[in-house]
Amino acid sequence: MPVSVTMPQLGESVTEGTVTRWLKKEGERVETDEPLLEVSTDKVDTEIPSPASGILTSITVAEDETVEVGAELAVIGDEGGAPSGGGAPAAEERQAPAAEAPAEQAAPAPQAEAPQAEAWLLYTSATA
Repeated sequence: MPVSVTMPQLGESVTEGTVTRWLKKEGERVETDEPLLEVSTDKVDTEIPSPASGILTSITVAEDETVEVGAELAVIGDEGGAPSGGGAPAAEERQAPAAEAPAEQAAPAPQAEAPQAEAWLLYTSATA
């Protein structure tokens, strides 16, 4: 079953973040908690870990794009899932549909990722 990777809330007043670099490409295998991408906000620059193991089937936000907290960044599919194709051009083509998709798909995801985001916040605060 596909898992949506969403932009976590990286601070109490942070409402958006910019994808600065993808560490994985579409079609690559990822493990749970393995760094997927780097994001930058007005308060912190950090890596976002994978919420699940599987194949990175699609990247929905290209590098240097700014998105709201909770927006879908990528989709991780099962082992048998086929990659959806090329890199950045495909991500740019999907931007319009991606605006509608988070309303349907992202609702359950923030609940599942909330503990990770809180743990990441605690880790970031403790090391600062």
